[in-house]
Amino acid sequence: MQSSSIILGAAIVCEVVATSALKASDGFTRPAPSAVTAVGYLVSFYLLSLALKTIPVGVAYAIWSGLGIVLIAAIGWLVFGQRLDAPALLGMALIIAGVAVMNLFSKTTAH
Repeated sequence: MQSSSIILGAAIVCEVVATSALKASDGFTRPAPSAVTAVGYLVSFYLLSLALKTIPVGVAYAIWSGLGIVLIAAIGWLVFGQRLDAPALLGMALIIAGVAVMNLFSKTTAH
């Protein structure tokens, strides 16, 4: 389980890097960020497929999407200067709380 969690974490990081590069690619008009986007998504989905060997798909996808949303929003704020208002921050806090509850208390995540 622990190695699958690490693999899922790596998949999330690759997806976040790819999505950040997608923003920087300016509609795929810039070659370097476009290449990072393509490779990042390929590696990310490959790692996700490995994690799904032991993590239930619903749980993995909830963690993947939830943490991806929070990380991308943080990068948008820090790197791209995008503003986050109070409702956005509250929503992200609820996402983090949901992922934590699933991982800490749900028997669905047990293998």
